[in-house]
Amino acid sequence: MTTQPLRTERSGPQTASVVTDLPFKSQLVKAVFRDVTSLHVSRPAAWAAASVTRTVLTEIIDGARSAAAEEDRKRLIPKDLISAIDRDVEVEVGSEWYLHSPTFHGLMGELRNADGVLVSLRERRGARTPSGVAGAHRFEAGMRRLLGSRGVRAVPAMVRDLDGIASVFLTALARDAAKVVREGGVKRFGTVSLVVPGEPAPAPLLKDPLLALSTRRGDGRTVGGDDVLAAVTMQLFGDLRQRAITEAAEMIRNTSAN
Repeated sequence: MTTQPLRTERSGPQTASVVTDLPFKSQLVKAVFRDVTSLHVSRPAAWAAASVTRTVLTEIIDGARSAAAEEDRKRLIPKDLISAIDRDVEVEVGSEWYLHSPTFHGLMGELRNADGVLVSLRERRGARTPSGVAGAHRFEAGMRRLLGSRGVRAVPAMVRDLDGIASVFLTALARDAAKVVREGGVKRFGTVSLVVPGEPAPAPLLKDPLLALSTRRGDGRTVGGDDVLAAVTMQLFGDLRQRAITEAAEMIRNTSAN
């Protein structure tokens, strides 16, 4: 009996090479989208979401690697993750995970209700475990690939935290991308500009290339690549946001051209 080869997505040689470099496969990304929306997810959208997640987690891993190197360690531990987030506020993503990880329990601080009564962690987590937390284990294989590509290893607790952050972040990204489709773009409620007396006013924000993503094109039944890029503007900020958008847009261009 001969073994049938695994089916792969149809693509040209260049597309296959680009997609193979992604640690998180499109099947996993689409599964996350299905957790939060019934909309169809296009291939470019899945690849863009995988690219953005890779960019964010790479930044976190590199920050943790730097922290470990200062102590002459080659294996990452949870406190390296805390150091990476402390040093770079841009990578403080997937905060929903923090309530479920022992790594962050001592850092969350106290939360009290309107009556001044301390709110327990169980109450803060809510009655239902968010899908991003419940599905975190699905990211382990991809996370180990990503760690290997950065030349580091991590203890199981650190891998678990990275899995959770990736899962929660991608779940939120999928939710926002679906929102962009439903609402026809990114809804903005005004902006604030600082003007120095005696100097000309800054150029209109509409010249900002990121704002071109605020108006959506396409049908209302499919999450496209641009919808994911628009969702990135809602999830990230600063240089990390720009890098994530640039790398994901390049992924969409490379895959769409083949």
